[in-house]
Amino acid sequence: MHKELLIKMDHNESAYALLEDSVLVEVQFERNSCRRLAGNIYKGRVENVLPGMQAAFINIGLDKNSFLYVDDIPAPDSDLPHNIDSLVKRGQEILVQISKEPMGSKGARVTAQPSLPGRYLVLMPKQSHLAISRRIEEDAERGRLRQLLQGLLPPGMGAIIRTVAQGVEQKELAADLHLLLKQWKRILNKAAKTPGPCLIHRDIDLLQRLIRDTRAGDIDRILTDTPETLAKMQEMTEDLAPDLKAKLVMANTDDLFRHYQIEEQIDKALRRKIWLKSGGYIIIDQIEALTVIDVNTGKYVGSKDLGETMLTTNLEAVGEISRQLRLRNIGGIIIVDFIDMDDPVSRRQLLSALEEELKKDRTRVTLLGMTQLGLIEMTRKKTGQGLSLAREKECPYCKGRGRVLSEETMPDNEETVLNNKE
Repeated sequence: MHKELLIKMDHNESAYALLEDSVLVEVQFERNSCRRLAGNIYKGRVENVLPGMQAAFINIGLDKNSFLYVDDIPAPDSDLPHNIDSLVKRGQEILVQISKEPMGSKGARVTAQPSLPGRYLVLMPKQSHLAISRRIEEDAERGRLRQLLQGLLPPGMGAIIRTVAQGVEQKELAADLHLLLKQWKRILNKAAKTPGPCLIHRDIDLLQRLIRDTRAGDIDRILTDTPETLAKMQEMTEDLAPDLKAKLVMANTDDLFRHYQIEEQIDKALRRKIWLKSGGYIIIDQIEALTVIDVNTGKYVGSKDLGETMLTTNLEAVGEISRQLRLRNIGGIIIVDFIDMDDPVSRRQLLSALEEELKKDRTRVTLLGMTQLGLIEMTRKKTGQGLSLAREKECPYCKGRGRVLSEETMPDNEETVLNNKE
C-alpha cells in the first residue's frame, strides 16, 4: 500500500491529508486563530468542590470552568482518603492539563497528572509506572525497551514507550527523555513564578505533532507545494524526526489539495449516506457522545444466495467504516448495525476483518465485540475536533436535527413564523 502525506500551510491555516493508494483516509485542519487546547498545561484556581460528584471546577482562564475528576488527581503520600474534598480546596491553585477539549455547553476536562509526549516517550512526571505501546507486539522487543528505560527514569516518574520507539537504542531514548525532563523543569519554574489562572505550557501545533508521531516506515512520501512550506517541514523534521527528512518531496503543482481532489473527497465524507462500490451503502448518524452506523445492501442483490450477499456487503462495509472513522475523526462510543447474519462462521469472519482494518488506525480503537442483537460495539479515543465540527456549523433553522417543519405544518401567519425563529 502506497502512503502519502500532503502538507499545506498558509498564514491562516495548517492542514494535512493522508492518502492510501490515492484514497483519502485522514485529514485535519488547524486554524492559527483557534489552535487546539488539548495538551496545554495551565495553572488553575479551584472555584467549586463538589463532593457529590467527586469532582471540582477549575478556572484556567477560559470562557467556561474546566472539570477535574477525583481519579485525575495524584494519590497523596499520606493516609488521607482519596476524596475530592480532602485533595483540593476552594481557592487553591493547581497545575492541570487539558485532556478533553471544551465541547458545546461543556468546559474542558482536565487532569492533575500531566503528560509530556516526545518522539519516543511520553513522560508522566506525577506517575511512577512504565508502560509500552500495545502496537509493539513482540515480547522480546517489549522487554528490551523496558530494560533500556528503567535505569533512565528519575524516581517517582513514569513513562509510556511509544510505537515509534520500536528498534531504537538507549541513547535515543535517553536524549528524548532528557528533552522532556528539561521541558518539565521549565513548566515547574514558570508555574512557581506565575499566579493563576494562566497558560503555562502550550502544546505544539498540528504539523509538529504529525511529524513527531509519524514513523518513517509508515509513510512513503511527504509532499508540499511551496518552497516556504518545504523549508518549514525540513526544519521540523530536523528537530523532531530526522529519519523523515529524506521523505520530503516538492510536488509539481501549485495547489496540492486541488491536484489530489481533497475537497471533493471531504465533501463526500460529510454526507450522511456513503455508497459502496457493490451498490450497498452505510448511513452514519452522530450525536455528542455516540455514533451509529447502519449497513444496508441497497442496490446490491448478489449472485449466489442471501447469506453470500449479506456477507459480501458487510465485508465491503468494514473497509469503508474503518476509513470513515479516521477521515471524520469520530471519537467516543460507536455502534455498528451490520446486516444480520445467522451463520456463526460468517460472524467470526466479519469480526476478524474489522479487527484487521482497525489496526490501520493511529488513534486507539477498542473493539468490544458483538451484542445479542448483532450490534458491534467499539470505542475510539477522542483526539481534537471531528471533521464535521471543523468544516461545518449548526443550521440555525433545524438546530442540528437535520429536519424542518413541512410546508403543510408551517404557520400561515408570517409574524408567527418570525416569532418561532426567535
